[in-house]
Amino acid sequence: MFACTSRRAALLCSAALISTTSVMAQDSLGDGVLDGVTDGIILLDEIVLKRSKRDIQTDTANSITVIEQEEIDDRQATTVAELIDSVPGVTLINGATPQGSGINIRGFGANSTFGSDQKVLIQVDGASVGSEELYRISTQLFTDPALYKEVSVLRGLGGSFEYGSGAIGGVVLLETKDASDFTGGEVGFKFRQTLQGNSNGSGFSSSSILAWQPTENFEVLGNFTYSEQKNQKDGAGEIIGNSAFELPSYALKMRGVFGDDLSHRLELSLSHTNSSEKDVPYDSFGTTTDAFGNVDRDLENTIGVLTYGYNPADNDLIDLEVKLSYSDQTIDQSYVAGSSSLEGTPSFPFLEPLVEADHQYETTKLLVKNTSLFSTGQATHDMRYGVELSRRDRLDASSAPGGTDDRIAVFVVDDIDFGNGLTLTPGVRFEDQTIEGNGSAAGKYDNSALMGGVSAQYKFASGWSVLGSVGYTESMPIIDDLGTPVFMTQSEKARNYEIGTSYANTGVFREQDSIAFKATVYQTDIWDITSYRNVDSVELTGIELEGRYALESGFYADVNANFQDGDEIRTNGDVLDWRNLPADQLRLTLGKRFDRKWDLSWEMVANAETEVNGSEAPGYVVHNLRATYRPQEGAFEGLEVRMGLENAFDKLYTPYLATRPAPGRTLKVSLAKTF
Repeated sequence: MFACTSRRAALLCSAALISTTSVMAQDSLGDGVLDGVTDGIILLDEIVLKRSKRDIQTDTANSITVIEQEEIDDRQATTVAELIDSVPGVTLINGATPQGSGINIRGFGANSTFGSDQKVLIQVDGASVGSEELYRISTQLFTDPALYKEVSVLRGLGGSFEYGSGAIGGVVLLETKDASDFTGGEVGFKFRQTLQGNSNGSGFSSSSILAWQPTENFEVLGNFTYSEQKNQKDGAGEIIGNSAFELPSYALKMRGVFGDDLSHRLELSLSHTNSSEKDVPYDSFGTTTDAFGNVDRDLENTIGVLTYGYNPADNDLIDLEVKLSYSDQTIDQSYVAGSSSLEGTPSFPFLEPLVEADHQYETTKLLVKNTSLFSTGQATHDMRYGVELSRRDRLDASSAPGGTDDRIAVFVVDDIDFGNGLTLTPGVRFEDQTIEGNGSAAGKYDNSALMGGVSAQYKFASGWSVLGSVGYTESMPIIDDLGTPVFMTQSEKARNYEIGTSYANTGVFREQDSIAFKATVYQTDIWDITSYRNVDSVELTGIELEGRYALESGFYADVNANFQDGDEIRTNGDVLDWRNLPADQLRLTLGKRFDRKWDLSWEMVANAETEVNGSEAPGYVVHNLRATYRPQEGAFEGLEVRMGLENAFDKLYTPYLATRPAPGRTLKVSLAKTF
């Protein structure tokens, strides 16, 4: 027997119960938690006791961290990568500048040779972005952090099967801002202006957002952001070459709901970012010109997403979403004559096609997905299932083959709550691929894979939980490997195991305190490897920690850490350290909120000394200070002032896996106001 459960009925019943204790809730939850009361119904913004900088996701077995708008603003990130550098397991490759930067999760993703190894998926409003293996060129995720209101980072395979295949490192989901985030759902205009400057490199950024809601059911947002920076200096006062940039971005987003019960939704999201670099090293990971020489490089990123949603009020079996997305990444580059030390030698003719290559990636994807809520006996189900069709077109470049990668995938993920504290989430994904090359790499190959896993969490009434997961995935062949036919029928395969515990409660050490933490031990095994030459398999183990503690007085503490070890087994049988193993890291933040006006915090980032295959990298400790001031009355009411002092003691260091020194002491100041 199937019995549909009504979300709306449950919400209304809960609201009715809560409305009888609204005054008590306001006192205990603090300002800003209750959004409003209408006809006896309380609209909850979020039910979180004594929030610190970040919530810990203790209600899921998956390793996921969600960074929301407040933290995005407070971090004053220069790049998208810097939005997530505080997530355990995440390591940045030169994250302070758009060029030469990349994201590494649990030892996979970007490295010092390629901007991606296809083991970290990145999506913007559902559109898949990022390139394949461009030699010595970064991920080129040239979008501005000001465009986003939320970033979710899934680590490992748990939760990844509805987003794609091969996410051995994880998935990064970016969600752009909506007009209603500023209008509050009310008819009218809102304008938000943010100005930011930083001392190191004389950086400047301006973000202008116009939100218009002509009716209660239709909204439009326009954004223009311009950022620029000169070359920065490291902790010793030396210039960090190739760290200057100029980055204009714009975005347009429209959203409307219609129908008798407003069950239909139509949304369009567009964003565009471009960068122009003149006479810069071809090697975007480097700081100075080397044998590759210099290039003039123009980059453009365009993302478009059209979404239709249908969610009838009287049927919990239907919550349909149809999403058509398109992303275009274009890299035009030309060699600067005379800049390579190899020019005029027999070696240069082999190098010239690389530095003269133009690249373009176009990814078109159609996703049809439905969410059904229903009951079977004592169990309730939140089931997401759908089909995804995608095509990636790669331009035939002088240094790499072009071609098409067509895929069709079906997936089912079901959150099953048994009502006794146990939640079980099985997931399965089947993907079929047809990949075809152009020109000298002509050929057609068909591949398919069945992937899946299951995660489980058992919650005790005491606030403790035990959790675990197991998953299997495959990384399908990529267009870049069309020149090596043996790789075109061999997918990379991986298993991931996780086990851990979490705890969340209030009134633990003091009557009005709150605490939450999560600890996860993971193991990842990979074999049939094609993305790294002469490597047969990789075995990794690690532990991630996340925790927060907060008092009613406004004091809070956040801590997270990642400790990891691993080996790569070579094709000749040798066992070496995994080359992309990140450094062990501990991050601690202590802060104090003073009503709604002030938020002061100190952050320590400690990386352990690292030795990989005889190569040693020293450890380091960096201190960052942050302050946020929001006047609540007077002429400056509504103004937001943020100050950050990063690398406060001007430490000279190079983060492990990075190829250039980190910036020295940097003072950032930003002003923001919504009119």
